[in-house]
Amino acid sequence: MTKKLRVGIIDLVCKGPTNTLWGKIMYANLASIMPQVIATWCEQAGHEVSMICYTGREDLTKELPENVDIVFISSFTQAALLAYSISNYFRTKGVVTVLGGPHARCYPDDSLQYFDYVLGFTNQTTISEILEDCQPQGQEGMYLTSGKQPHSLPGVRERWKYIEATLKKAPLLKIVPMIGSMGCPYTCSFCIDSTVPYQPLSFQLIKEDLQFLLTKFKKPMIAWHDPNFGVRFQESMDAVAAAAKPGSFSFVAESSLSIITEKHLKVFKENGFTALLPGVETWYELGGKSRTAKTTGEEKVKQVAEHVNMIFDYVPYVQTNFVMGLDSDAGAEPFELTKKFIDLSPNAFPGYSLLTCFGEAAPLNLGYQREGRVLPFPFHFLNNHLAMNIKPKNYEWVDFYDKVIDLTEYSFSPRAIYRRWKNNKNTTARWMNVMRAVSSEGYGRMRFYRQVRENLVNDSSFRAYFEGETNELPEFYVNIIKKDLGIWYEWLPKGAIQHNPNAYLDKQADKRIVEVA
Repeated sequence: MTKKLRVGIIDLVCKGPTNTLWGKIMYANLASIMPQVIATWCEQAGHEVSMICYTGREDLTKELPENVDIVFISSFTQAALLAYSISNYFRTKGVVTVLGGPHARCYPDDSLQYFDYVLGFTNQTTISEILEDCQPQGQEGMYLTSGKQPHSLPGVRERWKYIEATLKKAPLLKIVPMIGSMGCPYTCSFCIDSTVPYQPLSFQLIKEDLQFLLTKFKKPMIAWHDPNFGVRFQESMDAVAAAAKPGSFSFVAESSLSIITEKHLKVFKENGFTALLPGVETWYELGGKSRTAKTTGEEKVKQVAEHVNMIFDYVPYVQTNFVMGLDSDAGAEPFELTKKFIDLSPNAFPGYSLLTCFGEAAPLNLGYQREGRVLPFPFHFLNNHLAMNIKPKNYEWVDFYDKVIDLTEYSFSPRAIYRRWKNNKNTTARWMNVMRAVSSEGYGRMRFYRQVRENLVNDSSFRAYFEGETNELPEFYVNIIKKDLGIWYEWLPKGAIQHNPNAYLDKQADKRIVEVA
């Protein structure tokens, strides 16, 4: 019989304190599902569990679980340095620490320096083995992976106590996280799910969870965490429809344009989908995902704009996602084409990401590392926006930032904000678009990009770092890390700001990796 343990679970939604309007309203709604799953599994095994979802508004010195034997931390890469600091704090107290989440999958070898256990794909057996062992691992930790995603997860009813505690932090919108599938049938070379086989979860459980939520909310708002919602479209919609009468729920989902056909949109509308987030990514590749076959360039812009405008006949909110800096991009054309799309589909909110190499996340990253193009930007800035850690193939840095700034200014200009407001008839969609444009996502990024561009021009050492001529991190970035981490900077392990950007390429067979059935 496993000894009863006191278990702490920490879900790091962000990397430090935040006072932005967007963060205040939305961060509690960005909680991850797997920390709640781990908490549920630990509790089902008879352990005492305490959990915190860190949204940037809590005082971590007061909120961290106390008197625990083991702590599980879930982190995206942007919050990795905070995770490292928290782990160091607990390990000095003799507490065993475990890292899971996207950063653990992307950078396992770096993480092993700062945790007793680092998790890849994780199932209930993996957690049981850790709880049974629960020993400090010395200087370097142990990497555990089940080799594939679990076949099932605890549903909303089982996770409710953890969901409810987090939603209490959301002042206005309260969005429940659900998931109906894992993996993705598409093979976008830059995506962490590109090599994960698509796997639907229980449609019966979806129905039961939705019915359970009707006992908690008059009209539940639900965000699907599927990498690509609706691949098994009919079964997914049948489960929703069987749960309650039309109009009982409000759903948000990320899906591909290839799934969001007009036939399917009629069903989306009937079943209460109020926001869809399709990935366009680029005007030159991935035509299968955007339902444009081999269409590229200006022809693809017109076709996608027509498709997106048609979506608005059925769904009030659409965010179109783009990746800037792909190797297929060259010159001004990709940026000008995106401007044209904004003009043709003025009510869609554009979501922009800078091309980023997240360690072992995708096979494409090996190619970037072989070409010597990956820069050692600290994890703190790897959130698709604050740093592009791949030297662009067809642009000089200043030229690239000029074009990124120009497109961002165009997308969030007073004219664009007004047109987005005017063309959206839904009040919530209108205010959501304005709030996102004038907060950190729009105006905030413009300010940051302008500062980076200025530093590239006026600071030779700053430019040398971007060119890969030096690994000495510019003070500009060091100061941001210190400011964001606050007192947790003192707990940051020595050397943790640096990492090997080519670890994926350099990696040899590692005997510390244990496959768990």
